Amino acid sequence: MTLLASALVMSESTLAIEPPGKALAAKIGVPWPAVIAHRGASFDAPEETIPAYMLARELGADYLEMDIQRTRDGVLIALHDDTLRRTTNIAQVYPDRITQPVSSFTLAELKQLDAGSWFNTAFPARARSSYVGLKILTLDEVIDIAEGGENKPGLYIETKVPAQFPGIEEDLKNALAKRGWLDQRPEAAKGRVNVAHMPGRVVLQTFEKPSLELLQKSMPQVPKVLLLWLGDGYIQASSDATFKTSGAKDKASFYAGQDVKSEAEFAAWMAWAKAHGAIGIGPSSALKDGGDQSYMDLVKPWMNRMAHDKGLIIHPYTVDDEVDFKALSARGVDGFFTNRAAQLLAFYGRPSAESLDTLLRRNGY
Repeated sequence: MTLLASALVMSESTLAIEPPGKALAAKIGVPWPAVIAHRGASFDAPEETIPAYMLARELGADYLEMDIQRTRDGVLIALHDDTLRRTTNIAQVYPDRITQPVSSFTLAELKQLDAGSWFNTAFPARARSSYVGLKILTLDEVIDIAEGGENKPGLYIETKVPAQFPGIEEDLKNALAKRGWLDQRPEAAKGRVNVAHMPGRVVLQTFEKPSLELLQKSMPQVPKVLLLWLGDGYIQASSDATFKTSGAKDKASFYAGQDVKSEAEFAAWMAWAKAHGAIGIGPSSALKDGGDQSYMDLVKPWMNRMAHDKGLIIHPYTVDDEVDFKALSARGVDGFFTNRAAQLLAFYGRPSAESLDTLLRRNGY
């Protein structure tokens, strides 16, 4: 075989094994593989607070991920739950409003709450006295953090329970436009995270089809991801069993036994997502060791092939351990939502030069 022929064979072989999602991500303008800091570096700091987002930025995460809701007085805030019991001291501050939705509070009322102490109680091994008294953040405050360091991460934004917030998609557009995030951002210094400068500087995500349609109408040029779930009005499952009727010992076991009704059902959702502006999917995943983040396995190899064939990238949620990083990467996913950005960055060969403790202490935590 001539040298030219050998080179051609090697080139064809390289092309044949290049991950399909890598080319899709390059075309869209999003990093590959992507490190999406789920609610910030939320394993090591209270979710969706300053230290969680600051730590994710300093570690080198590609995206700061957040859930967007709206206060009674119209301010967009970053908060996951639609009530305040789990992650604040609402029982002490507003004891008669414990079950009220976030949307019933003004920003000034929410700023009275402690959004950090719960973490110290829940995770004493990771507790820090500096977490006491942390505040719920506005979208603008999260953007300030994204813009505030030498690394320039992107924003990965979910419309949370959007039916509770009519018009939130347009509000989000206006907020991003006001801050200059619908146009190209300045380039980061060489060697720093530069996602904010890329076309995929913002990724919009939702579980809700109506919200995806509204996001596409408001911001057709911004990449969007349809998050995936089985049952409850989402992808139809093969069984109508509930956790209570299943006999499963825990929810992770129940979810692990759930499956999509058929390949045709899954294909219909992929086609719908693509037709309505999505550039990717955010599927649930079943984790090796179970736990409260282990859900249905919607990243089976055939599912991933189907998504890629439709031109959709794949960002599963929420994955924290190397054993799962390795197994799901082998199936062809294109990055992860993770609470443990430091571990995922190390897995991808991009470890932080500084420890978590050093970064937290240097930034006042």
